[in-house]
Amino acid sequence: MSSTGRSGGTPGSYGSEPPLPPSLNPRGRPAGPPRRRNWWRIVRWTAGLLVLALVCVVGGSCLWAGGKIRHVDVVADWSGRPGNGPGTNWLLVGSDSRAGLSERQQRDLHVGGESGTNTDTVMVLHRGKNGPVLMSIPRDSYVTVPGHGKNKINAAYAQGGPRLLVQTVEQNTGIRIDHYAEVGFTGVVSIVDSLGGVRMCLDQPVVDAKSGADLRASCRTLNGTQALALVRTRYALPDSDLGRIRNQQAFLRALAGEVLRPSTMLNPFDLYPFLSAALGALRVDQGSSLWTLARFGQQLDKVAGSGGRTITVPIADQDYRTPAGSSVLWAPNAAQQLFEAIQNDRPVPATS
Repeated sequence: MSSTGRSGGTPGSYGSEPPLPPSLNPRGRPAGPPRRRNWWRIVRWTAGLLVLALVCVVGGSCLWAGGKIRHVDVVADWSGRPGNGPGTNWLLVGSDSRAGLSERQQRDLHVGGESGTNTDTVMVLHRGKNGPVLMSIPRDSYVTVPGHGKNKINAAYAQGGPRLLVQTVEQNTGIRIDHYAEVGFTGVVSIVDSLGGVRMCLDQPVVDAKSGADLRASCRTLNGTQALALVRTRYALPDSDLGRIRNQQAFLRALAGEVLRPSTMLNPFDLYPFLSAALGALRVDQGSSLWTLARFGQQLDKVAGSGGRTITVPIADQDYRTPAGSSVLWAPNAAQQLFEAIQNDRPVPATS
C-alpha cells in the first residue's frame, strides 16, 4: 500500500505545494536586508526649513526696512526736460537742514542757527556700461534757476525745495535725473556713528573754527561729529569749495567701503543699526525702493574701488563776480562734453 502524501503532491514529498502569499504566511515576510533610512529626505527637509526661516527673516527685514524709507515728490516732468538716456542717474544732495536740532546740538556740531535750507553738497551718480561716475557740482555754481533768474545753484533748494533743485540740475546740465537722495546734518552724524566710525587718511591737517574741524594729518577713524566737520570745511582750505568737494568725495568712498564690508553686511548686529540710521536719515524720490537704494550703494562701492570715477564739473573761474557774490563759473565747452557723455552713457572725457 502506497502513500500519496498531501493532495496534489508526489509520494513522500511535502515541498511541492505552491508557497503561501506573504500576507498569509505564518512566518511573516521572508527576511531581507534592513531598510535604509532616507537620510537625503531628512537633509532636504532640514534645508527647506532653514531656507524658509531665512526667507521669513529676510522678508521681515525688508518689510521693516521698506517701512522706514521716507519719500518725497521731487522728480517730475516739465517742458523741455531731457529725455530718457541709457544708464541711471541719481542726484545726491547734502542739505544744511537743522531740523530737530536743539540749540546745544547746533553749538556742538558748529552749525549755527541760520534760518532756511541750502545745499552743501550736490552730486550726480551715473550708472552705465562704462562704470559708475560720481560728478560733483560746486554749490556756488552760477546757473539759471527756473523762474528765479541767475543765481548760485544752492539757492534753488532754498527757493523751491528739492523739486526745483532737480529741475535746475536737469536744465543746466541736460542730464535727466532718475532718482533723488538727500541727507541732512544729523543724518551724516547718525550714519557714521552707527558704523562705529569711518576710517580716513588725511594728507594735510584740517583745522577750521567755523566747522569745528580739528584733525591732524594721519590715518584715523572719524566719529560722526568729526566726519560732518570734515565734509563742511571750506574756509580753512587753500582752494575753498573745491577742496571741500575732494574731501566729500573721499568721505563717500570711505563710507561706502565701510558699509559694504562683509563684517558689516553679514553681521546683523552691525547691519541693523546702520540700516536704521541710514533709512531714517535719507529722503528719496517716490520711485526709489529698498532695492533701488541697494543698487545705489553698489555703485558707490565701485566708485570707492577701481571700478568708477570721481570728477568735478570743469571750472573756468572759481571766483567769478556776480550779483549773488563770488561764484563758480563752469568751463562751457568742457562742461558740456562731460554732461553729454553722462547723459548718453559714453566714456567720460579724460580731461574731466
